[in-house]
Amino acid sequence: MESTCWLVALPAVDGRQYVYRVYAPEDALPADLFWDAWHCHDESTHPRAWDLFDAAVIRLVG
Repeated sequence: MESTCWLVALPAVDGRQYVYRVYAPEDALPADLFWDAWHCHDESTHPRAWDLFDAAVIRLVG
C-alpha cells in the first residue's frame, strides 16, 4: 500500500492549533490518523493538545 500525506490539526490548551503531517494509506481511518498526530504532539514540548477526536481537523493533501 502506498502512503499519502494527511494534515491533522489539533487544538491545544494554549488556544493554538498544531498541525502534523501523517503518512498513511488513502483509506486510513480518521481515528488512526488522529492518534498518530496526537501521540507525536504528546511527545513534544508544546502545550498539551486536547485529546478530543471531534476537535481535530483532518485533510488529505496527497
